[in-house]
Amino acid sequence: MPLDVLLWVTAGVLVVAALYASVGHAGASGYIAILTLAGLGPAVIKPLALMLNVLVAVLATWHFAPYFEWRRFWPFALSALPSAFVGGYLTAPPEVFRWLVGGVLWFSAARLWLPKPAEGAVRLPPLTAALLGGAVIGLLSGLTGTGGGIFLTPLLLFARWAEAKVASAVSAAFILGNSLAGLLGYVASAGPLPVFAWPLFVAALVGGWVGSYVGSRHFSPRAIAYALSLVLVVAGGKLLFG
Repeated sequence: MPLDVLLWVTAGVLVVAALYASVGHAGASGYIAILTLAGLGPAVIKPLALMLNVLVAVLATWHFAPYFEWRRFWPFALSALPSAFVGGYLTAPPEVFRWLVGGVLWFSAARLWLPKPAEGAVRLPPLTAALLGGAVIGLLSGLTGTGGGIFLTPLLLFARWAEAKVASAVSAAFILGNSLAGLLGYVASAGPLPVFAWPLFVAALVGGWVGSYVGSRHFSPRAIAYALSLVLVVAGGKLLFG
């Protein structure tokens, strides 16, 4: 990768890690957007997004730990982890990968514009729904190189299965487990790992630490979410129609 491209990709990873970690996410869809705009292919995007996700998810899980509730986490994780491993092991054809990931990016952008869920009493997720949802999210996470938080968080909030901070904490741990499982599945398939990733790892750690620290204590401005959604739309469009 040329030095000038590596520099702006590194800066982008830093910003994305901080923004996503502020709401308990690890940033995979944002990393995919940046790597896509840099012209990288699926063989690089998938493992690199998973590795960056693991790093930031560790920090987000740590900072949101006071809000974590095991009873809202384990049913999703139970079915998601093996599904994420399978998804990471499988390699989708390039055309399928483009449409699948492009759809995920556009879904992520649309989710950022969704209105705040209505207030109301929260309840525990039904076991069957949680197991089924976890399996689907896990498989999609492994296939696309994401952690699944972009699907789990809105599900928890709009179904009134968790309050905002609890949803962030549960999603952070869920993303960590899914990303690890997906990465292990990718390694088990003998897939190659990127060799230029160290600057991106440092950027993700710095951004993830700052974002998760601030986000676990303060509210993330909606304007930032709207700006981030534009990047996801552009990158998704490049994958789908570029």
